[in-house]
Amino acid sequence: MSNATTSVPSGLDAGGLDQLSPDVRSYWQMVGFRLRHDPVTLFFGAVILFVILAAIFAPLIAPKDPTLTSMIDRLKPIGYKDYLLGTDELGRDMTSRLIWGARSSLLMGLMPVVFALLIGGALGVIAGYVGGKTNMVIMRIMDVFYAFPSILLAVAISGAMGGGMLNGLISLTIVFIPPMCRIAETATTQVRGLDFVEAARATGGGTGSIIVTHILGNVLAPVFVYASGMVSVSILLASGLSFLGLGVAPPTPDWGLMLSTLRQAIYMNPIVCALPGVAILITSLSFNMVSDGLRQAMDVKL
Repeated sequence: MSNATTSVPSGLDAGGLDQLSPDVRSYWQMVGFRLRHDPVTLFFGAVILFVILAAIFAPLIAPKDPTLTSMIDRLKPIGYKDYLLGTDELGRDMTSRLIWGARSSLLMGLMPVVFALLIGGALGVIAGYVGGKTNMVIMRIMDVFYAFPSILLAVAISGAMGGGMLNGLISLTIVFIPPMCRIAETATTQVRGLDFVEAARATGGGTGSIIVTHILGNVLAPVFVYASGMVSVSILLASGLSFLGLGVAPPTPDWGLMLSTLRQAIYMNPIVCALPGVAILITSLSFNMVSDGLRQAMDVKL
């Protein structure tokens, strides 16, 4: 009699999933495989991680107090004495202010998107699955907000509420809820008519259980990819609010506010004055590139 043997997928004995054929990988394993082999996404992801770590550990790595002024050291160039990136219009260390400014800029960039994802995503899933009058009411309310450009709506809401970081967060959250709701509603509408959802209804599954078990897993990917791309827009809008005096209040370090206070000195020291703008550009571009990489990695058609 011949001995029975069990076949093992090629690559398991070598360790890791990288050698597995696509047929034996799960969806999320395939997404991870694509991300690990995407150098552009990995690079910009490392940039985002660096900015986040700098914001978290700002008290430890910032060389000076970001609010400490020195009138004799105003607008000094890069490399002056122990000021690595020079000083601003009040003689404050630009290196420390950029590091501390990452905190408020990331907070204003990430939190509105997270809140909008939770609120808008929930409304979109409910509208897409229930349909009928519920869909009509929710989506017509969202359409009202679409009538206004994002930046004007954010400025109007923040200005009406009196400015400040909290009001800026609220205004940006309101701005991002409609597009999040639209994406979630569209994805849910496409999924709710599929066979496995109909089978769940036929077996007596409740609305809540069907949404949690069958709908969310298929809606999460497009909504999450869209949300990651909105972070870069949120950072730009938050910086714009601070630039106009409707966001973070001085003397709190914030990249948009720093651009506003330094704009009058741009002809005296243009390089130092441009540093907050460079920080905004690099961070928003990094989030945009990571979002594009996630979209490609999560695209089942690829």
